[in-house]
Amino acid sequence: MKSNNWIPEIMYEEGDDGMSSNIPFIMVPSDEKMPGMIFIFESRETGEYEPNEDGDPVPILEMDLHQYADMLTLKNGLDEETYDRVRECLGLDPLRKAAAAGKKITEKIRKNLNS
Repeated sequence: MKSNNWIPEIMYEEGDDGMSSNIPFIMVPSDEKMPGMIFIFESRETGEYEPNEDGDPVPILEMDLHQYADMLTLKNGLDEETYDRVRECLGLDPLRKAAAAGKKITEKIRKNLNS
């Protein structure tokens, strides 16, 4: 794998019918790897304005930096108890409980497909 100089680009797929997916994706070059963490600025208008170089009012923006970690990176690097605490902080069920629920859903789908 290459260096940390590669900058991922977050994209959204748009179909020919104009419909798009709500889940973004990142095209990862074959000689790179998916980042373990992504930094994204949240931008919001403050309701205040300042003049631009032409004197026209432009909104003042407030910027807050957020960091998003790859759950697989966390799963591989943390013990089960700590990983489950992270999941719970994010509003997710502990992994074993989520896996059991997912298994039940999969079994139900298979059962419906076979009937």
